Order: sequence, then structure tokens, then C-alpha cells
Amino acid sequence: MSDEHFTVDGTLIEAWASQKSFRPKDGSGKTAGPGGEVDFKGEKRKNQTHESTTDPDARLWTKSRGSEAKLSYMGHVMMENRNGLLVETFLTEANGRAERDAALLMAEALPPGKRVTLGGDKNYDTREFVRELRGMNITPHVAQNTSNRRSATRHAGYEVSQRKRKRVEQSFGWMKMVGMPKKVKLRGIDKVG
Repeated sequence: MSDEHFTVDGTLIEAWASQKSFRPKDGSGKTAGPGGEVDFKGEKRKNQTHESTTDPDARLWTKSRGSEAKLSYMGHVMMENRNGLLVETFLTEANGRAERDAALLMAEALPPGKRVTLGGDKNYDTREFVRELRGMNITPHVAQNTSNRRSATRHAGYEVSQRKRKRVEQSFGWMKMVGMPKKVKLRGIDKVG
């Protein structure tokens, strides 16, 4: 196994909780009508004001624009690039910084003293994340996000890492289709983790 080249990525893991269980924290809100149905049309539901009654650790989240928001967790992995082995996994609540924060925590576990590379997708291309990695003696090989801004990475020496990064997506595909963590059958961040 290589101890020099790694890739990180994250994915949404759907919680074992229904959208109907996502209620206001203060106990107010609409009650069930005939047939047990609740009409949420026109109601603003946010993680700051609402929580799931069946899984309070789950957060309402969407990975991309236009897709449906679901009660979810974020699953994170670190993969060794040479063989595609997953060397570390991590679970967090779903939020906008979860992927980068988890990647930094997993990067801290890498062997110290040796220069290593860490690949990632465009979500990791932020000045703060790149600066943190460089401070840890890790060369960031994140995909450059140049849409309406300059990339935080300074060089294009990440081509091999970006080709290898496809393997981490394949591991998520296998997990969701065969290993079945697409929607977990457990509740609470400790049990899901």
C-alpha cells in the first residue's frame, strides 16, 4: 500500500427517518389531517428551527441544486491511490463544511514527516482548506474550481491524482448498490457511524 498518495471524498447517506418526522423544535406546526397526511406546502423548514422526531441527529440536506432535500448524514472516506483501498472512513452530520472538515481530520492521521498528496473534487478547492493542507506538509491535488473565481491551487500537477480519484466514486457506487448504506436502517450518528 502506498503511504504517499491519497484521495478524499464524501457522499450523502440517507437517514432512516421520514420527511413527516421533520417538525419544528418548539412543538408548533401543522398537525396531521384526515388519513394521517400533513401538508407542508408553503412551510419553510430549516435545520436551525426543525428536527426529526425519529432521528434528531439527521439533517435536511441536498448535495446539489435541483435535487430533493433528504434527512441525511455525510459519509467520508480516504482512499490510498495505488490500489484503491479505503484506509479511513468517517461520518458527520450533513452540512456545507462537513467534507472539508472530515478530510482535514482524516489527513491528520497520515504518517508525519513524509510529503504526501491528497486529491479531491472541486468542493475542496478553497483557500482555507488548501492552506491547512500545506501547513500539514500535504500537497493538495484537488480539482480546480474556476467557475467565477480563481482556483486556490497554484499548479496543474494533480493530473494523476484526478485520474485515480475515479476509484473513490466507484467505491461509493459499490457501497450504495451492494453494501446498502444508501439508506441506513439505524438511527443516531453513533450507530450509523
